[in-house]
Amino acid sequence: MPLDPFVIQIPQDRLDVLDERLRSAEWADEPPEDVGWLYGVPGTDLREIVDHWRRAYDWRSHEALMNRWPHVRGVIDGVTVHALHERGSGPSPVPLVLTHGWPWTFWDFAKVIEPLAHPERFGGDPADSFDVIVPSLPGSIFSSPAGSGIGWQQTAGLWVKVMAKLGYPRFGAHGGDSGAFVTAQLAHAFPDSLIGAHLTFPALLSHPLGSESRNDFAADEVDLFDGRRPMEEGMTHFMVHTIEPQTLAWALQDSPTGLAAWMLHRRRAWSDCDGEVQRRFSLDELITSFALYWLTGTVGGSLRFYAESFRLPWAPIHDRKPTLQAPTGMAVFPRELAHVPRRIAEEHANLVHWTRMSSGGHFAAAEEPELLVEDLRAFFRPLR
Repeated sequence: MPLDPFVIQIPQDRLDVLDERLRSAEWADEPPEDVGWLYGVPGTDLREIVDHWRRAYDWRSHEALMNRWPHVRGVIDGVTVHALHERGSGPSPVPLVLTHGWPWTFWDFAKVIEPLAHPERFGGDPADSFDVIVPSLPGSIFSSPAGSGIGWQQTAGLWVKVMAKLGYPRFGAHGGDSGAFVTAQLAHAFPDSLIGAHLTFPALLSHPLGSESRNDFAADEVDLFDGRRPMEEGMTHFMVHTIEPQTLAWALQDSPTGLAAWMLHRRRAWSDCDGEVQRRFSLDELITSFALYWLTGTVGGSLRFYAESFRLPWAPIHDRKPTLQAPTGMAVFPRELAHVPRRIAEEHANLVHWTRMSSGGHFAAAEEPELLVEDLRAFFRPLR
């Protein structure tokens, strides 16, 4: 089936239901004393977001911004796939698929789409332009619903078919979080289809994350080990999403306030914000990511993607070394959830590009779009 033009248009009655749910939110009891974020999201922060969501946030204006770019949607192998597709303006744009994670959405790439597709508008070289393709992960937002058996490994094969339908037999790929695993699987399983793979999360597939010791890191990178976040910051959601995603889905889809709390905690904990989440994301940016999941009714699908991705161990499809066969680049942001030494990355990937960033966390494209754009340009220049 073809990928047809698609326009984002949430029905007004859906927005009316959302407003009523926010207006009638049932607030949980809290500790009598101010303990900040000791037990999770405090009421002061959550009430500020919900109040802004109800009184100041305008979904239609953000919907119009998304519709500034062309979108496509269709069914491939029984999976509904949505993607933003902006053609570059340079002489020979490289097709580049950008894959998000959770609680990201495709719109977390909003700030990099135009600079990548049209560098000349930002003082750049048109020769660095890309055709930018930003899909929604299966089960998420407008790529819904997804049946069982669709995780990041299967998504890589799905992306190859999506790109072929868009006219790209070979393409570049970039991803963070779950999107990094999709991108790494592309580099492993489909190297002949890939111009290059660029990662902001060290999804090396054949290397177990967290198995590194301090001695594995070189002297000029040991700060990456010393600055690691507490394990619970990256694992509390992972355990629930993997073991019983549907149980949580009922609560989050029923309550947009609860959904906002669950996702807000991850935005704060995983970004380079020093505990002040609005240093990295405006209230409107936060709410747009929450609204995209709630309005499309895809909270459950986005959580089940974890279960389908991580319940079973990754299995290689070949024994060639390195595991990631396609040319690979890694942008290392200091407040990412996990880091590996460059030496280990070189063992498991065809590493041709490695950049240490000065700032930024897990949501690289949204936190440091200029740094990411320049690194993508630099990585792909010799591969064009």
